[in-house]
Amino acid sequence: MTAKIIDGKQVAAQMRDELKEKVARLKTKGVTPGLAVVLVGDDPASKSYVTAKEKACEEIGIYSDDNRLPADTSDKDLLALVDKLNKNSKIHGILVQLPLPKHIDEDKVLLAIDPKKDVDGFHPVNVGKMVVGQDAYLPCTPHGVIQLLIRSKVTLDGAEVVVVGRSNIVGKPLANMLIQKSKTGNATVTVCHTRTKNIAEHCKRADIIIAAAGRPHTITADMVKDGAVVIDVGVNRVEDATKKNGFRLVGDVDFEAVKEKASLITPVPGGVGPMTITMLLYNTVQSAEKTLSQ
Repeated sequence: MTAKIIDGKQVAAQMRDELKEKVARLKTKGVTPGLAVVLVGDDPASKSYVTAKEKACEEIGIYSDDNRLPADTSDKDLLALVDKLNKNSKIHGILVQLPLPKHIDEDKVLLAIDPKKDVDGFHPVNVGKMVVGQDAYLPCTPHGVIQLLIRSKVTLDGAEVVVVGRSNIVGKPLANMLIQKSKTGNATVTVCHTRTKNIAEHCKRADIIIAAAGRPHTITADMVKDGAVVIDVGVNRVEDATKKNGFRLVGDVDFEAVKEKASLITPVPGGVGPMTITMLLYNTVQSAEKTLSQ
């Protein structure tokens, strides 16, 4: 058996076409979805990610408000900007790019964002609503994983799922979303982490394995049962002298070996990655739609 590849680029493109239509309809009603992005400092990875987000906004017709601040920006000035964006009716979503410089309290900044504009889904209000199954902005990467599964016609209802990783960004919210009593949940979920005894035994019984450990080749072929679905959230740099930049990107899954046992698998890059920004756009459009009923 050789697994079918779940093409994240293709699914993301399909969703963006759907969002483009929604944005066009909103504009006929006098509403242009607006996303404010705040970048503090000159971290190369953050700058690249912010640029990609702004390009994606332009692609589907979302208004992008670019706010780039020097690395020595104070807590006070950053919080003042967040407050200004909270009050701006043209802005439906606010994203403060993490990580922030060490002298800034990230928790304080995230708490300052209006939960109604928290399109990253990190505000405790939205996290709490997600956990109890209320309407909320869902964290982008976990929601992207679920969209990949649903759009690949993977059955979640009653499935045995193992999530490897317990971060606040991926592992914990994903586990919570998958156990919800809903069309996108109803799975039985095991969360494995660095203190789990014999992770392989848990993975071997899984219908779906989601790897979000942040370590190359954490999931090997001997840990995967025949026909399982494998979603790789990891993005790791490993040295590769054949590459011009000296490295290549790999996931948390031993892709070449595991693809011979799985029924479906995501590649790295090109799997989960393209979905993260797409779900950010999704949340922003959702926020704009809500203004029509307010």
